[in-house]
Amino acid sequence: MKTLLEVNVSGESTKFGVSPEGAVALAEQVEPLAALELKGLMTVGAPVERSEQARAGFARLRELRDAIARRLGRSLPELSMGMSGDFEVAVEEGATMVRVGTALFGARSTHGGV
Repeated sequence: MKTLLEVNVSGESTKFGVSPEGAVALAEQVEPLAALELKGLMTVGAPVERSEQARAGFARLRELRDAIARRLGRSLPELSMGMSGDFEVAVEEGATMVRVGTALFGARSTHGGV
């Protein structure tokens, strides 16, 4: 199964993922698992008022991906980062996948419906 490691680059308690400091060790544990093929990293950034405010987190994920790739001795081509409000900055920082549901479908309904 092609796999991305989720990294909590913002440090927010409401976000999931391994800490940046623990990402290399986790990648080294995942690497030998025959059922998983590590392809890269992903993150859900902190909410920002201006998209440029997200750049530091996206750059940090890219740098971490590059460091892990060097450590593993192979490429990790995928970086999943950026959402509707900041995907342009994410792409500038190397994103290969973005999540733009709000831009396509509008804001989520907050009432009790599905």
